[in-house]
Amino acid sequence: MEEKRESLRTRVLKTGSISFGGAAISCTVRNISATGALLEVESPLGIPERFILVVPTDQISRPCRTIWKSERRIGVRFGRPRDASEALSGKAP
Repeated sequence: MEEKRESLRTRVLKTGSISFGGAAISCTVRNISATGALLEVESPLGIPERFILVVPTDQISRPCRTIWKSERRIGVRFGRPRDASEALSGKAP
């Protein structure tokens, strides 16, 4: 299988949260790169396409766009900082 990512992902196991519209859902960051991450959640139901990923241990707060979802995992691409207001509201542009 050919790797299509722009940057190499690093395996991690960190606690994070998916923040949107005044709500937050716990997640586990399974891998991360400069351009995106793989998140594990109890269920992706109700998680909007755009949100903020917060990883307190690394002082990370990044706007994200969902690229794909499975039963318990979400692949995201990091957005630009100006996308943060859209992600916080939980609304797509």
